[in-house]
Amino acid sequence: MATTTPQHTVEGSGPGAPRPGGSGPARIARRLRIDRRYLPVVGTFVVLALILAIGGVRYDNFLSVGVLANLFINNSFLIVLAVGMTFVILTGGIDLSVGAVLALSAVSAAYLIDAGVPVAVVLPAVVLIGSIIGLLIGLMVHVFEVQPFIATLAGMFFARGLCFVIAPESIPITDETFVAIAGWDTWIAGQWRMTTSVIVALVVIGIAFYLLHFTQFGRTVYAIGGSEQSARLMGLPVARTKVLVYVISGTCAGLGGLLFAMYSRSGYSLTGVAMELDAIAAVVIGGTLLTGGTGFVLGSVLGVLVLGLIQTIITYEGTLSSWWTKIFIGVLLLVFVVLQRVLSLRKT
Repeated sequence: MATTTPQHTVEGSGPGAPRPGGSGPARIARRLRIDRRYLPVVGTFVVLALILAIGGVRYDNFLSVGVLANLFINNSFLIVLAVGMTFVILTGGIDLSVGAVLALSAVSAAYLIDAGVPVAVVLPAVVLIGSIIGLLIGLMVHVFEVQPFIATLAGMFFARGLCFVIAPESIPITDETFVAIAGWDTWIAGQWRMTTSVIVALVVIGIAFYLLHFTQFGRTVYAIGGSEQSARLMGLPVARTKVLVYVISGTCAGLGGLLFAMYSRSGYSLTGVAMELDAIAAVVIGGTLLTGGTGFVLGSVLGVLVLGLIQTIITYEGTLSSWWTKIFIGVLLLVFVVLQRVLSLRKT
């Protein structure tokens, strides 16, 4: 006698069941679902859009091309500083020296030009100053295993002290060649003003984006931030990369000092005080985790623009103290740090 095996129907199968891809709305929802890594950057973009919308409604000409162009012109040196800081924070480190190195670079440029050194020699020399300080800090962190906070704090005191030794007072820059380079500009479509500092900042962003996302060096930076021990086990050049990120940060600080000297046409020892905190705030608001491993250069640029827009709104308002800028930045920073913490808890 033939026996029949009972047919078990699996839920979700059968002629009337939906296909593995799911229904149309479900597929669309999955496609629109944002990777958790991008959520902080999306949050930064939303904040940026809200500030632009509020400013556009409240103030006349706030959304003009001129205001947006000046946002890049006035913050070009901070953009370069934040780009360098992004590399360091991605590895789980920190760099407190960048503000002082920026000041040292600007002061050195003013001092050397005032002493008659050709501008063609001064420009690379002051950037090299930042690279050397970054190299020394990187060696302290890797070779002597000094905590990044302490190593960069020492670098900050060292650079700031040299500023006062070189230039106890402000040194104006009047060299015609330097002034011509600093004052050069061009117009895109007759409306968007581009200056030397903006072009330099855009080039730095492009190089940093390429290094982080299209090279082994960039993959190693992310791997170190994720787990340094795992990166070592994978045979990645951890030692070299940890030193290089501080060299990059120092180079960006030196270049930022040069841009600030072009912006202010002078060198002053107190330039850049607490600017390292602005750079860190911009990077964190831009979505880079302080613990490392997650973050994007373009997010840091958005973070700088958010800070610049807050300052612009305070200026337009006219009746508010400039200290309100710090208050709003502090609130934003707290919100984004909490957001990062929530996302990291959900990941685990």
